[in-house]
Amino acid sequence: MKNLTLFVLLAGSILCPLGVAYPQERPDAILRAGMIGLDTSHVPEFARIFNEAKPDSELAGIKIVAGYPGGTDLPASRDRVGKFTEQLRGMGIEIVDSIPKLLGKVDVVLLESVDGRIHLKEAAPVIEAGKPLFIDKPAAGSLADAIAIYELARQRQVPCFSSSSLRFSPNVQELKKNAALGQIVGAVTWGPCSYQEGIPDMFYYGIHGIEMLYTLMGPGCQTVARIQAPDADVLTGVWKDGRVGTYRGLRRNKEEFGAVAFGTKGIVAAGKSDGYEQLCVEIGRFFKTRRAPVAPDETIELMAFMEAADQSKRQGGAPVALKDVLAKARAGAASKN
Repeated sequence: MKNLTLFVLLAGSILCPLGVAYPQERPDAILRAGMIGLDTSHVPEFARIFNEAKPDSELAGIKIVAGYPGGTDLPASRDRVGKFTEQLRGMGIEIVDSIPKLLGKVDVVLLESVDGRIHLKEAAPVIEAGKPLFIDKPAAGSLADAIAIYELARQRQVPCFSSSSLRFSPNVQELKKNAALGQIVGAVTWGPCSYQEGIPDMFYYGIHGIEMLYTLMGPGCQTVARIQAPDADVLTGVWKDGRVGTYRGLRRNKEEFGAVAFGTKGIVAAGKSDGYEQLCVEIGRFFKTRRAPVAPDETIELMAFMEAADQSKRQGGAPVALKDVLAKARAGAASKN
């Protein structure tokens, strides 16, 4: 796996080749879906949404039929995997003891493991088997691993995408399209931002609000600067066209998700953002059409944004260029070979 990561990171033009379109396939078939990593509350919620869908709904035609518990020593995984596994078993979903066994029973896969550090290891056999793959946030535990996953998917021509549910929150999508804004020239998003030991700060929960920021701003961020205080983190990105986007991670006091967009014609706030159904709709469309709703290069840039924020913290809040973070990832992978 180190050699794969090294190959990917040393390849030229990392971001551009990854925007792959996949042909439509099996749009009307009942797709058997499997879940890898039964250690997050998303698991029973997603299973309920898909398996209880009405026949005439957009979610129809996909059934969660099997799950592989997985799990790591991360407390958020170790302390919850048993509970959520039993919830799936109680829904009549088969529990298997390996990823190969799961792959033999399903057509498509949702990788749900809460610990992003094992996503590359778990995604690789799914991609090698040619199964369309959704990866719940974060795409991986590091930028290098995320690039490796998408490069392997590109090589094998297997459709793959990753996203937080907040990207597809109706209120965030409505804000993005709000005509009263005119053109969006900046945005501020916020949300809960707890850390997990052993995982880069933003990769566990901060990614939700950062995904909202990218939904409104789009790709093209050049630098990130971070201020860390006892109650909050503030990450400020400057985009290549001069626009500024800010994420505020909340670690104490009142914690909720929110967003404001600044436009050429107006300033508009989003309503409350929550719920998983719209993300499941997007996952369902993806499995049926094999077309990813989020481009690989945007997800990779978002990961670079988060890694740049960690580097900025180590440098006392100095701006860090995303291109330098990518270069550092290449050098780090080369040193391990």
